[in-house]
Amino acid sequence: MKTIRTRLAFTYTALVLLTAAVLLVSVNVSLHHRLRVETRPPAPVAPVLGRPIVPPPAPGRGLVEEVVTYQWEVTGVAILVMALVSLAVGWFFAGRMLRPVHRITATARRLSLSNLHERIALAGPRDELRELADTFDEMLARLERSVEGQRRFIATASHELRTPLAVQRAAIEIGLPDDVGPIKGKLLAANRRSERLIDALLVLAQAEHGLEAPEEVELSEVVRLAVAELDHGDVTVTVTAEPCTVLGDRTLLHRLVTNLAGNAVRHNVPGGTAEVTLAGGVLRVANTGPHVPPERFGDLFAPFRRIGTTRTQGAGLGLSIVAAIARAHGATTVARPHPGGGLELAVRFPPVS
Repeated sequence: MKTIRTRLAFTYTALVLLTAAVLLVSVNVSLHHRLRVETRPPAPVAPVLGRPIVPPPAPGRGLVEEVVTYQWEVTGVAILVMALVSLAVGWFFAGRMLRPVHRITATARRLSLSNLHERIALAGPRDELRELADTFDEMLARLERSVEGQRRFIATASHELRTPLAVQRAAIEIGLPDDVGPIKGKLLAANRRSERLIDALLVLAQAEHGLEAPEEVELSEVVRLAVAELDHGDVTVTVTAEPCTVLGDRTLLHRLVTNLAGNAVRHNVPGGTAEVTLAGGVLRVANTGPHVPPERFGDLFAPFRRIGTTRTQGAGLGLSIVAAIARAHGATTVARPHPGGGLELAVRFPPVS
């Protein structure tokens, strides 16, 4: 009895059987008692002068027992039939009563950022289920307004934060002469770090916000393109990608692969290797970098956490962006030590239904 429908059906059946059993047993006991009273031997009749004594008729005691036995047998069969009928009727009506709940559940499962405008709009009498559906619709309306506000904020922040930095960079490049010494290079480097940080924060916010309009993406193409665009330096990067179609956003998936491969190249030993493998819906990136203590694995995907790096080498958002993008695509991310040093990161994508 794992579902409410099953419990309701059995509860209805139990109540019907209890009522029927009490009624039938009461009728049988009353009938049995009445038959015994009616078949009681009559009192002897006094003899009349000149007439022979006629003995009273023998009571039908055997017939009474047969009738009572038959009645109990019919009662047992009737209770069995009523149990089956009441169970079927209870199952049917429980399903009809819970149909609005199934509609609410189906709507909740179907919801995503692309269809928050949908509503249950349950019709019928204003009962508890109608009140539940209306409350759910009101919650969806508030959620839709919140999501729209976040979208506007991300778009505004993207413009308002990047524009001053672009103006600042142009002022440094044009306004400062080249003979000011290393100060110009330091200012430009700080400006680029600020741009990368803002870009990473916006991507992180977009990934945690979810997918607006997911589409089928050939992940193997994204992997090859992202690795080809990466600056490998003195690290040897090998790519093995089988055809794999996932449901998601191509731009975010490109950023996921770029961050994973870039992390494997950046945190590596001189002349090391990095392997990027896509097989069976699992993207694996392994490198020959420094050893990572197992107790620090929990910090790998946390924002602004750095392991063996400084502020000038990164903001500590690369793998947290990977984890956020993976969650937005329904994927799971796992980190494990790579044999011989380094790290192996695996992202398992769900199959496209």
